[in-house]
Amino acid sequence: MIIDSADLDAKSAYMLLIGSVIPRPIAWVSTVFTESVGNLAPISFFTVVGRKPPRISLSFQPRSDGATLKDSFVNIRDTGEFVTNMATLPQIEGLNRSAFEFEPDVDEFDAVGLEKEPSEAVRPPRIKGAPVAFECTVEHIFSSPDGLNNAVWGNVVRFYIRDDLYVGGRIDFGAIAPVGRLAAEYTLVNNAFVPPLDPAVLQEHSGRRMERLDEKDTYYSPIDTPHWSPSGATTTLD
Repeated sequence: MIIDSADLDAKSAYMLLIGSVIPRPIAWVSTVFTESVGNLAPISFFTVVGRKPPRISLSFQPRSDGATLKDSFVNIRDTGEFVTNMATLPQIEGLNRSAFEFEPDVDEFDAVGLEKEPSEAVRPPRIKGAPVAFECTVEHIFSSPDGLNNAVWGNVVRFYIRDDLYVGGRIDFGAIAPVGRLAAEYTLVNNAFVPPLDPAVLQEHSGRRMERLDEKDTYYSPIDTPHWSPSGATTTLD
């Protein structure tokens, strides 16, 4: 099937993008609305931009109403600081709940049952229990003409790495159980390999459907439910 992108509205294009660009790493972003009110959001339009200085990017769409900026972006724009925490399986419930669109004055750490850990160089706290976190300051913000879609470049000014994961200057990612994004669902990264692979292993895994860790139907997708919105947010905590 060939699809002309000019024929797609924003929702349809978004659905194709998030189902094709997989798996996506999740930046679990913590910001502050005021000195005492913390905000959390999982952002899967996230990648590395540079090495020296170490730099990452985050891309923000508007809230589910299609017209209001997300709180995380507003906080980043107004304070110039944020933290990206690594998303892992032990904290998946809090991660998923933090995708809900709370009001700006709600402390989302409290709302989803997570503890704060003071950062070293920025005001937003880290998420206690996150194995890796980047404390970041804003380098540049790129905005669409309507101001509703925004990309942030942030410089990593401090790396937090749990002591047992720091091995000879690298991170022992095999001990982390990282979680990524597949369309509107999550995936657990629980295997690794270096090519070439034995032909029998290739044959065993090629063409085989992913294993579901929940009890959902094989072809289930949250996109087909009323709880999903084309903003990366959920519309209910249930």
